[in-house]
Amino acid sequence: MAHDAVKIGIVSVSDRASSGVYEDKGLPALKEWLGRALHNPIEFAERLIPDEQAGISATLIELVDAGCSLVLTTGGTGPALRDVTPEATLAVGHKEMPGFGEQMRQISLKFVPTAILSRQVAVIRGQSLILNLPGQPKAIAETLEGLKNADGSQAVAGIFAAVPYCVDLIGGPYLETDEAVCKAFRPKSAIRATSA
Repeated sequence: MAHDAVKIGIVSVSDRASSGVYEDKGLPALKEWLGRALHNPIEFAERLIPDEQAGISATLIELVDAGCSLVLTTGGTGPALRDVTPEATLAVGHKEMPGFGEQMRQISLKFVPTAILSRQVAVIRGQSLILNLPGQPKAIAETLEGLKNADGSQAVAGIFAAVPYCVDLIGGPYLETDEAVCKAFRPKSAIRATSA
C-alpha cells in the first residue's frame, strides 16, 4: 500500500539568519528529522523570514493555502521583544491546541529551568496543524521525538506522537512514522490496515 504524499511547510523565524548574518540551522534540522521520522513522500515548502509578526502570519496563511497539512515553525518563541512567533500563530488559528506547547515545555524542563520562558503554541487553521518549535536543532529533535531511557524505551513522549492522529482528525493525509524514531499513537479504530 502506497504511503500518502504530504506537503509540509517549514518556517525558520530569525532576523539575523534571514539577513545572512549567520547560517540558518532550523530548516535543515526540521527536514532531517521529518525525513527520518516519516515514511510518507514529503514535499517541503521552506521559508526563512525575519521576526515580523505580520510577515509571519502572512507566511503561515500562504503555506496553509498552498496545501500544507502540517506547518512547523522554529524560532521567535522566547520572551525577547522581537519574539512574536506565538502571537503571529495565534492570530491565524481557528482552534488553539494548548497540549502541544505544554508538552514541549515539559520535555525542555528536563534540561533547563529556563524552559518555562518558552511560549510555543499550536493551532489548527482549516485542515492544517501549525506548530511552533524551539529554535535550537537539538531542542527541535527532543521536543518532536521525546526522551528515551538508557534501554531505548520511551521516558517522555514527544509531541510528534500525537501529530498523525491530529492530522487525521482535521482531514489531512495519513501520516506513517518510523517507530524507531517516533511511534505515532492512534486509537485502534483509526489505524489503517496495511497490506503484508
